[in-house]
Amino acid sequence: MKNIIIAGTGRAGKSTLAKKIHEELNYFVINNDKLVATFREAYPQLNIGIGIDGSMKNIAPFLGHFLGMFSSSDGCGLFPYTHGGLKENRFVLEGWFFDFEQILPILKLYGIEKLTDHFVLIGLTLNEKTVDELVSDMKKYDTEYDWTYSFDDNKLKEIAEDNISFSQETTDYLMKYGFTIYDTSKDRERVLDRIVEDIKREVI
Repeated sequence: MKNIIIAGTGRAGKSTLAKKIHEELNYFVINNDKLVATFREAYPQLNIGIGIDGSMKNIAPFLGHFLGMFSSSDGCGLFPYTHGGLKENRFVLEGWFFDFEQILPILKLYGIEKLTDHFVLIGLTLNEKTVDELVSDMKKYDTEYDWTYSFDDNKLKEIAEDNISFSQETTDYLMKYGFTIYDTSKDRERVLDRIVEDIKREVI
């Protein structure tokens, strides 16, 4: 049974997809932003934050060991005193950026040479979305629980520009590590439903 990693730009549907996978395949959902926030509050000295700069890279060693522990072939990896049993814990990890240059060497310590051998890798992009379309989507669909809910149009445009720029940059990055790329610029719900069906064919 493979665990799942979802990566890609903001507003592309990562959290929505993770929820669908939880509902249909009973995978536990782990949100990387919440992991970062937890570490930031508990260990401010680690300077962990959300961003591609060094602050985000600081959580990569933890993610490497976490993924290795819960996804190694024997469920134990480097720590035999855990008595196994962890490999049956199915989870989907979702977040906008993962530093695989740091994560992969750690995974090798657990016998994981290739991500694709142990994980279903899903990349979500918005390469066909315009800035104006993304701003319109945020204004239409944001609720009070979205961090962009109270922003004015100028701030939303700035966020949209960053998201689309990151989407274009991240496509090649994710493909380098074996991610299957899906563009959710159009008919997002239909695309997400298709992804769930593709995942079912791989893990069931």
